[in-house]
Amino acid sequence: MNGPAPGAAWRLPPAAMPVIGFALLLAFFLLAPLAVYYVFLMKVMCIALFASAFNLLLGYSGLLSLGHAMFLGSAAYVTGYAARSWGLPPGLAILAGTAAATLLGLVVGALSIRRQGLYFAMVTLAFSEMVYFIAVQAPFTGGENGLQGIPRGHLFGIIDLGDPVAMYGFTLAVLFLGLLLIWRVVHSPFGHVLQAIRENEPRAVSLGYAVDRYKLLAFVLSAALAGLAGAMKAVVLQIASLTDVHWLTSGDVVLMALLGGVGTQSGPVIGAFIMLALEEVLSERAGAWIPVIQGAIFVACVLLFRQGIVGVLAQWVGTGNRVLRRLGARPDVPARSTGGAEG
Repeated sequence: MNGPAPGAAWRLPPAAMPVIGFALLLAFFLLAPLAVYYVFLMKVMCIALFASAFNLLLGYSGLLSLGHAMFLGSAAYVTGYAARSWGLPPGLAILAGTAAATLLGLVVGALSIRRQGLYFAMVTLAFSEMVYFIAVQAPFTGGENGLQGIPRGHLFGIIDLGDPVAMYGFTLAVLFLGLLLIWRVVHSPFGHVLQAIRENEPRAVSLGYAVDRYKLLAFVLSAALAGLAGAMKAVVLQIASLTDVHWLTSGDVVLMALLGGVGTQSGPVIGAFIMLALEEVLSERAGAWIPVIQGAIFVACVLLFRQGIVGVLAQWVGTGNRVLRRLGARPDVPARSTGGAEG
């Protein structure tokens, strides 16, 4: 009587990888406050959502935006102004900022997707510079001083977001809801069409798909999630500044996605944490050399982890599964010949 193949119980199904990744991320953010202060972790979560939104566009749609910070920053400014000047509660202020970023994404996306490749990237960068100029000149943004003293208020009129624990829980919930939404989109028929467009756009067109419509929807969804990240960041840090709309922020999110792993679910989160942790650690020791050190570390990681940290880990798991499959091969099944006659 033949039992299960040895080692079969140790095989890790591919479908379990996202579940394990989400579980590890959740466990990390639940335990991290024991060693790291709340504000830094909440900033990491906001930027991680921003990086995940960017990864939805680049990793699954193949569209490289060099101006994604305009959605992060515009939502931060609208949220801060709505909470401070209009007196809106935090929930409505965040929705207002997210809606503003979504509308901006619709306008920019409708004009940008008419170009491809480098031209698309340069058009988004040009729009980002326009938004940055508006942020510098407009009176309601505070100019170089930004919007300071943004109130956190009470969520639903009950939860006091001035309490660090409550604010941390709210930020963590928003992050994982955003990640779950991205996961659902990626694994839906819509997400499969996006990946088909990324792999071979002419073939997707020949199959009858309205490619421009799919790319526009992906762009708007990515802008909305980036706006949600910016709105949360404004409430968490209680400030909206020019840094949020600067082109360097758009460049940083590209590095985060590449470092963690483009086209992976948890890669951008890991990339965001590494980049912000390096900045935090080096800020008191390296001073002006921070960009140089970060660049050197990034180059080393790209050379060692060509598919990002999560991509390489997934490869290792796949290799381990193949090894376990070979170790668990049934002895009564002859191995397939790889060439020549068996003597």
